[in-house]
Formats: sequence, structure tokens, C-alpha cells
Amino acid sequence: MTTDAAGAPPDTPRGKGLRSGSVGLLATVALGLASVAPAYSFAVTLGLVTLVVGDLAPAALLLGFVPILLTAFAFRALNREMPDCGTTFVWNTRVFGPAAGWLAGGWIPLVAIVFAMTALARVGAGALLGFAAPDAAADSSAAVAATAVLLIALTALVAYRGVRLAARVQYAMLGLQLVALLAFGVAALVRDGAATPSPGFFDPLGFDGFGSLTEAVLLCLYIYWGWDALITFNEETADSGRTPGRAALISTVVLLVTYLFTAFAAISFAGTGSSGLGLGNAVVAGDVLTGLGPAVLGDALAKVVQLAIGVSAVGALLTSAAAAPRTALSMSAHGALPGAFARIHPRHRTPAFGTVFFGGAAATVLVLLTVISTDFLGDAIRCVGLLIALYYGVTGIACAWYFRHRLRGSVRDLLTRGVMPFLGGLMMLAAFARSAYDMFDPAYGSTSLGGVGGVFLLGVGSVLAGALVMTALRGRHTGFFRHGRTAVTRLTVTEK
Repeated sequence: MTTDAAGAPPDTPRGKGLRSGSVGLLATVALGLASVAPAYSFAVTLGLVTLVVGDLAPAALLLGFVPILLTAFAFRALNREMPDCGTTFVWNTRVFGPAAGWLAGGWIPLVAIVFAMTALARVGAGALLGFAAPDAAADSSAAVAATAVLLIALTALVAYRGVRLAARVQYAMLGLQLVALLAFGVAALVRDGAATPSPGFFDPLGFDGFGSLTEAVLLCLYIYWGWDALITFNEETADSGRTPGRAALISTVVLLVTYLFTAFAAISFAGTGSSGLGLGNAVVAGDVLTGLGPAVLGDALAKVVQLAIGVSAVGALLTSAAAAPRTALSMSAHGALPGAFARIHPRHRTPAFGTVFFGGAAATVLVLLTVISTDFLGDAIRCVGLLIALYYGVTGIACAWYFRHRLRGSVRDLLTRGVMPFLGGLMMLAAFARSAYDMFDPAYGSTSLGGVGGVFLLGVGSVLAGALVMTALRGRHTGFFRHGRTAVTRLTVTEK
């Protein structure tokens, strides 16, 4: 979309071309849960949390859920007021202006998704190769990278065909994950030799110090991240003002219950020792489900759990491949990105160009970082947490500020639109500051440059790169950058 010479505010089209009413509450919840990749996220995060706080990992998961839940209330309130597939881009532009909306609400989530897609594709490829092929294939960097690119292409194709097809595929993949986690947890609790479960695992006051607590909670943010992708399908859901918000709260609670049960069972079975099957053993901690699977379930069923991890990553990859183009679609429709991102496939009613673009971007980043160094790719994945905390935090504060004049109507409004989103935003921004401080250390992660940690450089560098791109686009999209609040205030409606 272009603007006139005078920089007049762009006219927002009546409809973006997406098909409304495509999915209901259950399908939206499935998309949200799948985008988190529960089996994969749990497998690679629980051990790291345990290395930091020992058997208090369930308590850390519980505390880490608090800012996520508070932020979910912000997303629900803002979506009900401004249902738009651009979500954080539209909301933050409306509240803080076009620059903040473009950078914190648009660019940062999109970069986080692209980095996450590279990680998910590699994990999915490695797990699926390990399940179906000899170990040599799974250990081959070239084979994993080639399979990962293929997975990106396949998920982009499904996303290209529409959200209905994506939701149907997610039902099967999500079901396998949840059944695998439940079976693992039940088996771990009833196995002979399992330790006696202790309520002390959930004690929020049992941490030795604030530093270990903060580090563990920051790790837990990643295990929950991704549920907000379901909001980007709001213009394609039935009752777009309410369904996505309800789905966000349901999906986060389901994640909490699933993670707490499985973590409780895993720690009860293996303990937190640094040898053998203990979760304090760095080898086991790197992938808890794969490390404990044979002992808990036997070799045959352990392979099914390995398959579930691969499917989990592919499921999240699929939702990411569908979510990113919708954010870009909204940005384009409101005059903040080139018009190509607003192109809709005439039959599938999906953002065709954006789907291909972000699939290609993720594949390109994956190949480039693999060629440079697998360690560099790992650090790119770690910096996602920094980006998550920033855009969640800004959105939480935006919610409280937007509704500030309507908080006296009821105690419920005061809490769910004001106090809770504000506290969630503050927690997230505090997590961002602490993460940035920790990541500056060259010992953080696997790479460093000039005495500065590579994770910090990638995370902060992504934000600075976004500021440069935004500066370059100002001249071409003057209407949005001068009148962005007006542009996004003209809320669009989806074509029937």
C-alpha cells in the first residue's frame, strides 16, 4: 500500500480477504497449544530448570506461569476491543504510536518467529530422522539441515492452503503429544524405585536466592511461549472478539497442568542427582523425555515419545508458518509494509506472498547459520527469550494504559484490564532487563564477539536492525508513520 505525496493517512480496506468463521473455539485452542510445541518445550527445558533449582523445578514452572497468565489477560482484553490479525502491532500502534507499534509489536514478534522456526525445523528433523533412519543420518548436519528445509516447505504449503487444513492437521499432532506426556507421567509415577513425591516440589519459598529463582523463571518463559500465535487467527474465528481470548486462557491453563504433572512425575522417578538418570546429569537434562524414556516406558514406547517430540516441533512450525504472514498482512493493510504482503490467494483466502516469504526467510536463516556454525544457530535460538519478554512486556503495559479511563467501572475491569496486565508487563520487562544483563556475559551461550555474548548481540542486534529497517521504510510509508494511530483505529472487518 502506498501513500500520497502529502502523506495522508492510508485508507484501510474494508476486509483483508481472510475467510471469517473458519475455525471455532476447539480448533483455536489446538492451534494455540500446538504453537507452543509442548513435548519439545518440556523435553529441552525441564532439565535446564532442574540444573538451576533442583527439585523445585515444578515451583519454578508455577511461578513462571504467573507473568504468562497476566499477559494472557492483556491479550484477551485488547483482542476483544481491537480484533485484528495484526494483534500486538495494531494494539501497540493504537496506544504508543506507529514507531513503537511497528518495532515492538510487529518486527520483534516476526523476528522471534523466524528464529523459532529455524529451531523447530532442526529439532523436528533430528527427531524424525532419529525415529525413522539410522543414527548416522540423525547425526549428519547436512541431512538434518536438508530435512529441516523440507519440513519448512511442507508446513508452509499446508499454511498456504488455509487455517482449516492447518487446524485439522494439528488435532492429530497435538493429540499424540498430550497422550505421550500423560503416558510418560503416569508410568514414571508407578514405576518401581520411583522416589516418594513431595509437595515441597511446589514450594515457592524454597529457593536459595533471587538469582536462581530469576534464572529458572526466565527459562520457564520459553516453555510457555507461543500460545499468542492463536490470536493472529482472530479474523478467521467464529466470534472473533471473544473466541481467541478465551482460547488463550484455556491453552495456557492446559499447558500449566500438563507441565506440572509431567515435571512432578519425572522428578519423582529420576530425582535431581548429577549421575545416572538424575535430572542433574547434563546428558539427561539436555532432553529429559529422550533420556528417561527407555527407563520409564521401555525401548518401544520410548521411540513413540521420540516421535512425539518431532511431531511437536513440526506442529509448532506449522502454526508459526501460518501466524507470521497474518501479522505482516495486517501491517501491509494498514500501510506499514509493502503491498505485496497483503496479497490474498483468491481460492484459499490466505496471505499467499507472506506465507512463501516467511517460509523462505526461515529456510535461508537456517542454512546460513548452519553453514556459519551450529553454535551460532543455538545462540540465535536462545535470544528468542529476550525478544519474547520485550514484546509481551510492552503489550501488557499497553493494555493497562489503553483502558486506564475505564477501570473504575467494576472491580473485574480494574483487575483484568488494568492491574493484572500492568503487573504482567512489568514482570516481562524485568525479565527482559535481567536476560539482557546475563546475556552480555561472553560466557553466556556458545559464542561471543569482542567480549560480548553472542546471544546478547543477536537479541539486541535484532532490535537495532528493526530500528534501521523502520527508518528506511519511513520515506515510502509516510502515511502510516505520520498517522498510524488513525490507520489502525479504522478497524477492518473480514470478508464473508
